[in-house]
Amino acid sequence: MTFLCCAVAALAGARADETAGGSGGVWRATLPNGLKVVIVRNTLAPVVATSVNYLVGSDEAPPGFPGTAHAEEHMMFRGSPGLTADQLADIGSIVGGNFNANTREGLTQYLFTVPSEDLDVALHIEALRLRAVLDSPEEWRRERGAIEQEVAQDLSEPGYVLFEKLRARMFAGTPYEHTPLGTRPSFEKTTARMLKSFHDTWYAPNNALLVIAGDVDPPTALAEVKRLFGDIAPKKLPAKPRVRLRPVHPTSFALDTDRPSGTLMIALRTPGPRDADFAALEVLSDVLSSRRFDLYGLVPEGKALGTEFALDPLPEAGLAYAVLSFTAGADPKALEHDARAILARVAREGVPPELVEAAKLQERSAAQFQRNNIAELASVWSEALALYGLASPDEDLERIERVTAADVNRVARRYLDLDHAVTGVMLPRGSGRPIVTHGGFGGQESISLGEAHPTALPSWAQKALERLEVPPSTLHPVVSTLPNGLTLIVQSEDVSDTVSVYGHIRNRPETEELKGEEGVAQVLEPLLTHGSEHLDRVAFQQALDAIGAREHAGTDFSVQALAEHFERAVELLADNELHPALPQAAMEIIRGQVAQSVAARNASPGFLTQRSLRAALYPPDDPSLRMATPETVRALTPAAVRSYYTRVFRPDLATIVVIGKVTSAAARAAIEKYFGAWTASGPPPGIDLPRAPANGPGTVTVPDQSRVQDRVVLAQTLALTRSDPDYYPLQLGNAVLGGSFYATRLSIDLRKNSGLVYSVQSLLQAGRTRSVYLVEYASDPQNVAKAADMVAREVTAMQESPVGADELTRVKACLLRQLPLTEASLEQIAHGVLARSDLGLPLDEPTAAAKRYIALEAAEVQGAFRKWLRPKDLVRVSEGPTPP
Repeated sequence: MTFLCCAVAALAGARADETAGGSGGVWRATLPNGLKVVIVRNTLAPVVATSVNYLVGSDEAPPGFPGTAHAEEHMMFRGSPGLTADQLADIGSIVGGNFNANTREGLTQYLFTVPSEDLDVALHIEALRLRAVLDSPEEWRRERGAIEQEVAQDLSEPGYVLFEKLRARMFAGTPYEHTPLGTRPSFEKTTARMLKSFHDTWYAPNNALLVIAGDVDPPTALAEVKRLFGDIAPKKLPAKPRVRLRPVHPTSFALDTDRPSGTLMIALRTPGPRDADFAALEVLSDVLSSRRFDLYGLVPEGKALGTEFALDPLPEAGLAYAVLSFTAGADPKALEHDARAILARVAREGVPPELVEAAKLQERSAAQFQRNNIAELASVWSEALALYGLASPDEDLERIERVTAADVNRVARRYLDLDHAVTGVMLPRGSGRPIVTHGGFGGQESISLGEAHPTALPSWAQKALERLEVPPSTLHPVVSTLPNGLTLIVQSEDVSDTVSVYGHIRNRPETEELKGEEGVAQVLEPLLTHGSEHLDRVAFQQALDAIGAREHAGTDFSVQALAEHFERAVELLADNELHPALPQAAMEIIRGQVAQSVAARNASPGFLTQRSLRAALYPPDDPSLRMATPETVRALTPAAVRSYYTRVFRPDLATIVVIGKVTSAAARAAIEKYFGAWTASGPPPGIDLPRAPANGPGTVTVPDQSRVQDRVVLAQTLALTRSDPDYYPLQLGNAVLGGSFYATRLSIDLRKNSGLVYSVQSLLQAGRTRSVYLVEYASDPQNVAKAADMVAREVTAMQESPVGADELTRVKACLLRQLPLTEASLEQIAHGVLARSDLGLPLDEPTAAAKRYIALEAAEVQGAFRKWLRPKDLVRVSEGPTPP
């Protein structure tokens, strides 16, 4: 009776219809104020994802202010009437901390993933933000510092700079010539009043789409949406600015990169996602990315390290581009010549029909796999409706199914117009040597620390805080061990017609590579892509394409396929994993590529940063400091590679997880049939790292001229192991300090109050034999020391004073809510199970951890921080401009 009443209440004044879809129903409604609502039921876990899509983005930004939509997206987290910024941050963390937003050209999205019982909390927040936003001058002053740090962070990534320059040339004179990010100069001129006006103009129920996906009762959810959103008045929307595309002038440019490999991009303009040709373009993109096609063929020929063809849809146009990576020292002009020749031949002669059919089968498989992740399901539906203008993701698949080889060849002739291509190249270069200093952090900042005072919550959110209980797990894995020692874990799920297999072999190249053979693991990994002893590289990929499967071999191996092809998928995975071809001709090509890559990597800022950090934390003879050199790689023989494979790839160190629409008996039968004959010889190799002594303080700067912002890591070693009882109070305290999103002490100090960083996170990495505590952030050079000092003072504060009862309750709620969120994706479930197995933990450890968190007291957290953390011994390593 309650169900019926809720349904009637939801439908009163709304147009709604239910259609069958997937494992549950799809409900659609348009409220009288114009808000469109789509509810997609998925029972994978007691979790729900919401996506509020406003049909406004950087396209609607005022001239000269390209980041207005992005700035308003930030300010939506700075409070609304009836909801302060502190309350929003606290509530977001209490319900699990999985909330975010993104701004695109014609779309701004606000995303929550929460336990199903907290759906009303997420909807309350979104309804309040739709009604109004504060956009106060003081809050904008603070947030401007954070968003300018985000700009600096992206401008410090050469890949972003390459893409930005491509767009500027491809879409000159249109809103698309800028990404939605914005610029520092425009943000300096932007006022809070301008942002408030932008919200008042464009944020309206009749300009929005709400997608809800997950384990919900659709009529009840729809009733709640109507109750919270139904009385929000619609607005008269202004006309959207027209995008007038200009002719593309072919051009080329180059820039330096701090990465160890180079990148070549050949970009072409295409129609947008609502054009009749777009489905054929999607299939063309899949064909050009196929490992059976000539573009990827440049990889086994030794001309490229990797290739891809991608399609980036914009509202009124599209950007198609071939991306090829190459070793440092390679000739990008020669690679460009080869890539252009392949694309020109496609435009002239078309593509093989069998690759068109293979691409369509892969798209059918992908449509099923989208159901295996609740947050991704909400995202896919949002994109289909808000960007593609379709009724559902299935409609996109339907139009792809209608595409013929003739359609693909027609769009290839029309849009692979290399005479109007824009080409960009990133050329790798090295770094200056790391600079070691011994000064302290310095730079005292006059910002109050530990802003952990209780924040009164609205009544609709308070109930979530008060619910401190262990969430029931939906996992019931069946565990067995094969006679050869292989561990098999099966989790049956029926949210899609798919089965996935994920495997992991416990290994560590630092301890298992023989002296003088450093780098052999790096050679073996790409060599495994060359098929098996029974099927060469192309034939193996053809066999995968025949069943629409995706496969990867290595110490981490996997295959994903439709349930009807499960056994064949396992057979192919086992063939590649247990009987790799390891052809000598391919090995010689790969060995040369890896030697060149290692030479560039060893001089790259990213590698030097990580190595400098390890050198500051561990003794000189620590295995983690072993490294490949061009000399050790060039000295490798086929016998050395085969010997390493034999030593490392062992069933008694392997765990396989089978998850999806399969019974435990059927899974066991298939795995035993194809992996049961796998054997190991000799005793298992030593894998675990030795225990590490406590490190001393130190400061290292790694110069990186491509960055305008410093990337900073603070770290110290701990003698703690993952099985130590103190792990849990340390983890709970870390959630207070910086491990539970925006409501943490570090985020409040470094981001919200001071604007020194865009984001900051702290992390306890605990292993079988040793651990590391890390804090990571990025800031302008002049703020590196200030931020580091604030971090050290916050750690000290955790040692000197117990965490307040209210603050502790809130982080407990956050950690408890994260348990069901980790079960809202089949891939995440599998990786979590494998990680626990690798650490020697029971598979139900998250439930045991939840019980431990509930029972912990503030004094235990304080005691663990006193015992294990040494803020005066924090090592600081920065990458970028040298801090003052």
